[in-house]
Amino acid sequence: MEDQFIKAATLIGDPTRAAIMWTLLDGRAFTATELSVAVNTSPQNMSMHLAKLLDADLLSVEKQGRHKYYRFSNKEVAYVVEAMANLIPKPEIQSKKETEKYPPIKYCRTCYDHLAGKIGVALADSLLKQKIIIENKNAFEISSEGEKWFSDFGINIEEAQKQKRIFLKPCLDWSERRNHIAGSIGSLLFNKMINEDWLRRTKDSRAIIITGKGEKELLKYFKIVVS
Repeated sequence: MEDQFIKAATLIGDPTRAAIMWTLLDGRAFTATELSVAVNTSPQNMSMHLAKLLDADLLSVEKQGRHKYYRFSNKEVAYVVEAMANLIPKPEIQSKKETEKYPPIKYCRTCYDHLAGKIGVALADSLLKQKIIIENKNAFEISSEGEKWFSDFGINIEEAQKQKRIFLKPCLDWSERRNHIAGSIGSLLFNKMINEDWLRRTKDSRAIIITGKGEKELLKYFKIVVS
């Protein structure tokens, strides 16, 4: 077990491979060429790094036509990468005015396939305050009232539980240092907001745009005031 841990830590610890993993935290699949551009390395070097990550089962690859697309082998890998980001020292805040300045990536972003940043944490806080979800021994559970709420909201709990992945879990947010919601429930919440145009993705970034409709709906359902 120790040897396996050291091997995994060494693989991720390489600067180029760490940059690859950070890029893939976007949740989308990338070609080797796209990853080479994103992490500023040569195609030959990228090929070597991808081979090592595939061999360790940290990445998977899917061929479509002439292209090969790389992504995390499973969602737990994404959780590990996000958790590692919490080791980054939190910068000291110089003034109250500075606390009000949120870069887009810290304000609202994706964490693989769910919502993170200030808005993602506010969403989790709201569901906890409304007792839609409850915290139990550092885990999240859906309350009996929450089951009805999710049904009314348009999310099928039974179908979510059948997915071959974690159902619901707290995920420590690297910029807020508090939990947002991960698992199939977190993914379904995010997808609904995207599909109903509350949120929009941005090109070449994990930052998420909140639409005018999204501002109204986030206030209505979660009492979140978008600043």
